[in-house]
Amino acid sequence: MAAGKEKEPKNMVHQNAILCETVTKENRHQKLYTNYSINPFKEFYVIAGKPNQAVEDGEEDNHFLQVIKRANQEPVRKYDRPQTEAQEVGWITKPLIQSDRGDTRLNFFRQNSPITKFMDKAWLEKEQQTMGN
Repeated sequence: MAAGKEKEPKNMVHQNAILCETVTKENRHQKLYTNYSINPFKEFYVIAGKPNQAVEDGEEDNHFLQVIKRANQEPVRKYDRPQTEAQEVGWITKPLIQSDRGDTRLNFFRQNSPITKFMDKAWLEKEQQTMGN
């Protein structure tokens, strides 16, 4: 077997340079957020206050209430146009023409002939007999 190489001791200058380079790369791609707010698109649950804490009545924030109301609306009322391709299907819900239910050219209602009525009665009697037994 060949004699193993001895490991060189770590050079602290090089280790520090590697650490500095890693930190600068991380800082380049990270952003520090300091402005936090409640997500208006998520349901908001109010939890009762603590029993030993004084209740502070404050003013309502009208802008925040409007944002919450807007977030809870359906997309047709919220936006002028569909935002995605999936919203395009069914965006316009009112019919293009008024339908006339009395017009027999487009409405084919179920019609029973005398033989159909007879067979319906026969099937009903047969089912009642099998259910009774």
